[in-house]
Amino acid sequence: QVQLVESGGGLVQAGGSLRLSCAASGRAITGNTIWYRQAPGKVREFVATITWSRGQTYYADSVKGRFTISRDNGNNTVYLQMDNLKPEDTAIYYCNLDQFWGQGTQVTVSS
Repeated sequence: QVQLVESGGGLVQAGGSLRLSCAASGRAITGNTIWYRQAPGKVREFVATITWSRGQTYYADSVKGRFTISRDNGNNTVYLQMDNLKPEDTAIYYCNLDQFWGQGTQVTVSS
């Protein structure tokens, strides 16, 4: 069993930054880790992913150039650095690994 715990969300003004963390327990992260987000009234959407084998990163067009996904294997944690935040980034952000999901962390960007 794997537990994923997200943290780092909060309220920030447009143009600000936040760093989200996804800490895994129960086993080492040996799969592709994906960040998703879900805004009120919208479907959950892909944000970014980092591959386990080579650490390759991929981003949704809406966040490319502003968000950076990274990992710390020693701490079994994946991060999402979010810069130049926009009000449309407001959502609950979820971490996913295989079939496991975290509980989500709220990000609110005020204009």
